[in-house]
Amino acid sequence: MHTAQERPRVGWIGTGRMGFRLAARLLDAGHDVAVFNRTRAKAEPLAERGAAIVDRPADLADRDVVFTMVSASSDLETVTTGPGGVLTSPNAAPGVLVDSSTVSTQTSALVRKAAAKRGTGFLAAPVSGNPKVVAAGKLTVAASGSREVFDRVEPLLALLGRGVTYVGEDEVARLVKIAHNVFLGVVTQSLAEITVLAEKGGVSRAAFLEFLNDSVMGSVYTRYKSPALVNLDFQPTFTMPLLRKDFDLGLSAARELEVPMPLAATTAQLVASAIGAGHVEEDFAALILEQARNSGVTLEAQDVPVDDGLSPRA
Repeated sequence: MHTAQERPRVGWIGTGRMGFRLAARLLDAGHDVAVFNRTRAKAEPLAERGAAIVDRPADLADRDVVFTMVSASSDLETVTTGPGGVLTSPNAAPGVLVDSSTVSTQTSALVRKAAAKRGTGFLAAPVSGNPKVVAAGKLTVAASGSREVFDRVEPLLALLGRGVTYVGEDEVARLVKIAHNVFLGVVTQSLAEITVLAEKGGVSRAAFLEFLNDSVMGSVYTRYKSPALVNLDFQPTFTMPLLRKDFDLGLSAARELEVPMPLAATTAQLVASAIGAGHVEEDFAALILEQARNSGVTLEAQDVPVDDGLSPRA
């Protein structure tokens, strides 16, 4: 078992846009990784990097550490405790289950309980980033659960990006991620408002955002979102319906904990309006289109190169 601790055999469930990139990082680091994805074809390119592809989550039950990265709470239950789930094999159970999906605290607690019954450690480990952030090595992870389990898998988590933070026991990492995504929405709406204000007053979006990004108010995030706002390229990194789901979770936690969140509540309504207006497939930066429409402004792509701050510098 000593060698398993040093080079754990890894299972990965869910190879969507993010899961694929993260599983690839573990393979590139030389780990033995076996993968399950509901649509097998999406996982198959990982075989060229050395992954084994399996037919059901239960086929990963003998792995030391299994990661899950799925779309919703119901999907997490399906791949863990549902028929053929990774926690249902009669002969084996993973040493540790690490869930990096954005799911409800309630579902996380249920899966943690099911894992404990099988003697499997469980970490809630949601991530901040998207495929391009992963490629730039800037993904961050918040993890909660037993400190001893966290210490065991921290070296693996560290391979996923640049920062891993242990935030406490049980499900608190879920709240950290939801709070993060609520802030993402509020900041993006605010960025859309001030950018449209500048444009309506005669300042190009490229010039305004260049100034903002170089100021003390600029951030890795405002710089990263600037190309989308300037060139109206809304290739999705995160869609409006996914953002709405996180606002629902965040405002539900706020009600439970009796924390007033007037800015978040207003932004949630604006996100719902944008979805009603048909912005469901594009990136949520399309909030700027609704802001412009409400302001009587017609935006046009400026077609100028804008540094997103994530490309490797020459």
